[in-house]
Amino acid sequence: MKFNIDEIIKVTGAKILHKANIDGTYDISTDTRKLESGNIYLPLRGENFDGHNFIDKAIENGAAGYFTQQEYKINKNADFVLYVQNTLVAYLKLARYIREKINPKVIAITGSSGKTTTKEMLASVLSTTFKTHKSKLNHNNEIGLCETMISMPLDTEVLVLEMGMRNLGEIQLLTSYSLPDAGIITNIGSAHVEKLGNLKNIAVAKCEIASNLASEGIFIGQNSDILRENLHYDGKQVLVSLSDCKNIKIEIGKTVFEYGGNTYELTVEGEHNIENAMLVIEAAKWAGVDVNNIKKGFLNYKPIEKRWEISEINGLTFINDSYNANPESMVAVLKTFLSVHKPPLALILGDMGELGKDEITYHKKIGEFLSAYNDVILLTVGELAKFISRACSLKSEHFNSKKECAEYVKNNLKKGTTVLLKASRIMKFEEIIEMVKNI
Repeated sequence: MKFNIDEIIKVTGAKILHKANIDGTYDISTDTRKLESGNIYLPLRGENFDGHNFIDKAIENGAAGYFTQQEYKINKNADFVLYVQNTLVAYLKLARYIREKINPKVIAITGSSGKTTTKEMLASVLSTTFKTHKSKLNHNNEIGLCETMISMPLDTEVLVLEMGMRNLGEIQLLTSYSLPDAGIITNIGSAHVEKLGNLKNIAVAKCEIASNLASEGIFIGQNSDILRENLHYDGKQVLVSLSDCKNIKIEIGKTVFEYGGNTYELTVEGEHNIENAMLVIEAAKWAGVDVNNIKKGFLNYKPIEKRWEISEINGLTFINDSYNANPESMVAVLKTFLSVHKPPLALILGDMGELGKDEITYHKKIGEFLSAYNDVILLTVGELAKFISRACSLKSEHFNSKKECAEYVKNNLKKGTTVLLKASRIMKFEEIIEMVKNI
């Protein structure tokens, strides 16, 4: 959405340091590489960067004007310069202004795993009935929140926001600017335990999603002791679990289940996806989507890149689920893969990050879990993943590099093998598939 200068000053409290021309309306850009002529450049600061260093570049690229939190930073080639004490806070205030102006129903989603899948699935269902806008990919921090809200079309009826968390207070901040009507927690697990110390703190941080939830809204979540103990919300609550479903049938590329007296079909397999789908059903019902459109939305859903992404290379089938990983999501995906797909099978598993002092134990538990299976080859890559191999009774090989693993796959796996790749995003396991292609 475009802003005029009067709106910006009213919303952010900005002070004009320089003006040659302040007429017109403007889009906001935080990235000089994507900035278009006539935009306002809003420089942000992070741990390892300062957008103020690129103000001159932004003007060269055609920015009409810019924000700054440095009063002396004035480039008189700009049409105007706007001073604010904190550019991120200004960005958040503008995002909240848009949220309140358009006034869609806002659904916020967080969780230790499954939040991106749930967000995509929910947006697919809601789009059958409403003008729906959603967070791109996993744009789930303050900057991503602002980008999502400010890019929202004026006719948006439902806004779906993914919210990530690494520390206490982060989700509370996101909700204070997005003001959700509905909040969803997919689950509470060990992701980010390195920063938060224990599962209790993770639960407290996740439950912040209810801290600014509308009193007449709804909270939807996984029915677990740790969630119930840490959730503080007096409005309507719906808690679900897999035990609420029956007649579950899972096969390759398809899951069918009965929930609430209706039968639903998903285009992906796995019990963890049923759990995500139940949350979606409850949110969609609250928003006013009828059952037939919920079913239609599920059939329209397609996983995003690196989420159960299937490719065929040199007679091998690769399932790339390397978008991210933590102990709970790793077990869920392995359980689905090993129960649905038939031998010959191979696993390529990598490090799971941000697990703190018990990181080796978490990896060993994955190996112990896999020891209950047969007829599968285990390949591991990474300093932590080697503990998966060491704790597992399966035939296994450990590699120090992705290239070594790719060479082994190319030279040793027989045609017809289905290969699952799973690791934290930092491992960039999609590179293994590219290497297999090009070796």
